[in-house]
Amino acid sequence: MINVLVVGGGAREHVLAAACAASPRAGRVLVAPGNPGAAEVATCFPVPTGDTAGLMRLCREEEVDLVVVGPEEPLAAGLSDLLREKGYLVFGPGRAASAVEASKAWAKAFMARHGIPTAGYRAFSCVREACRYVSSHPLPLVVKADGLAAGKGVVVARDQATALAAVERLMVEEALGRAGRTVLIEEYLEGEELSVLAITDGETIVMAPAAQDHKRAGDGDVGPNTGGMGAYSPVPQCPQAWTHDIRLRIIEPAVAGLAAEGLPYRGVLYAGLMVTKTGAKVLEFNARFGDPEAQVVLPRYSGDVLELLWETASGRLHRLRPAWSPLSMVCVVMASGGYPGSYRRGLPITGVEAAAATGARVYHAGTAHGDGGLVTAGGRVLSVVGHGPELADAVSQAYRGVEKISFAGAHYRRDIAGRALAYPGG
Repeated sequence: MINVLVVGGGAREHVLAAACAASPRAGRVLVAPGNPGAAEVATCFPVPTGDTAGLMRLCREEEVDLVVVGPEEPLAAGLSDLLREKGYLVFGPGRAASAVEASKAWAKAFMARHGIPTAGYRAFSCVREACRYVSSHPLPLVVKADGLAAGKGVVVARDQATALAAVERLMVEEALGRAGRTVLIEEYLEGEELSVLAITDGETIVMAPAAQDHKRAGDGDVGPNTGGMGAYSPVPQCPQAWTHDIRLRIIEPAVAGLAAEGLPYRGVLYAGLMVTKTGAKVLEFNARFGDPEAQVVLPRYSGDVLELLWETASGRLHRLRPAWSPLSMVCVVMASGGYPGSYRRGLPITGVEAAAATGARVYHAGTAHGDGGLVTAGGRVLSVVGHGPELADAVSQAYRGVEKISFAGAHYRRDIAGRALAYPGG
């Protein structure tokens, strides 16, 4: 039996904990710090993801066999390295390999070294030079913070004023702290945006089905970027030929390139892609499962998720013959009023049980126990996931679940998977 610790406290970690708990190989399933939803399927410990010493102590005291690191911050801080030094199996790359996400400038240089297609760019640590570049470059442009920004460090600027304001906000106002001290200014790519998750032990690669995220806060892809307002899988706009091309031209060179540079990678490599008229190009790499992509991809795995994580961490992924369900999955994120800006906490939540009774799966993200029951505790509060044989069925079930849930100021997008439903055959 495998005692597993899932590090993190969001909906992604709730999904991982639920999948591990369903495994016949599961011993104890622990989550740190977890949330009220994760506590229904696992034992939660109030250890913050940044408390490395506390997590190490928890592993020792609870006789943990496998650690699955959910969020990007502890990966970038080197938690995986410290755990491996103590003999623990870890699903998640070490600090150096996590630079594919932790530094967009490093990731761009890495892609250039290994011939991985991506958008043209320039990196700047000087405000004047960045502004001068914006003023002389054709629009639209994309302005990105170099460091970790929880999905909120990207601005698509269709006019010069917006681009200059984004540079000012990141580099002068330091709205995202150290993450924005260096900015990337990229060419704008048009096409079909995809999220592709590749699980790898550094040699063997398991390609998960493609998903499509919805980053903008409002319907019709308007408003500021968020950590993700919903996702769906499969993506009917993504034919099998695209998946094959993405593996050959992007995923395999990335995994091989990391190994060649002495950065062995055991975990999931997330490629955020734009499929343009000339083929797929990388928008960003992440060093962990996406959120909300995990909510629609992991439940489609037909095998034992805990076994998949264990064999990846053990370097024996070649032993598995993974398969994925043909079911469609759609996730709708219910967020606090004001998100991704400022928002209130501690607001009562009702209807979660009623939503689950519709058949939808409800994963907790920003929730907590209050005096009178469940309350809001974050920007993205709940992920409501529908499933069915067709995307339309999954969409209907997800929104039936959403309609049962209520908290003051709740907002969510009403067009999740709209592009797919409008696509012939979607």
